[in-house]
Amino acid sequence: MKNIKLTRFGISMSSELLATFDRMITRKGFPSRSEAIEKLIRNSIIEEQWESDSTSNLAGTITLIYDHEIGELKNKLTEIQHDHHSSIISTMHLHLDKHKCLEVLVVRGIASDIKKLYEKLSNIKGVLHSRLSTSAV
Repeated sequence: MKNIKLTRFGISMSSELLATFDRMITRKGFPSRSEAIEKLIRNSIIEEQWESDSTSNLAGTITLIYDHEIGELKNKLTEIQHDHHSSIISTMHLHLDKHKCLEVLVVRGIASDIKKLYEKLSNIKGVLHSRLSTSAV
């Protein structure tokens, strides 16, 4: 593990908010307030990078559930993925039942490019559910 320099700082908040926060960190299994706060801050920074269309190296997944028997759906999904091949690192395809498939795309790149890919895939007739899960490298 890298030798990371830590900085201590103080936080003031109401006792009610602190008690609620302590219950949450216990429920979620954080070993300390510091680690919980660090994770909240990191998540907030990543969210800001996605919202501001940062050119940072962003990553995430696009999850799709669709009915593979609907028209040209499979061809449209494949065509869109080929058009955005530079943003897609990997894909996984699962058969959920006789008609429904789950597809997960691991994506990496600029937020606006990944969001456009997500919107194009999500708006195809036959896509029953979609989700973009965001992170940063």
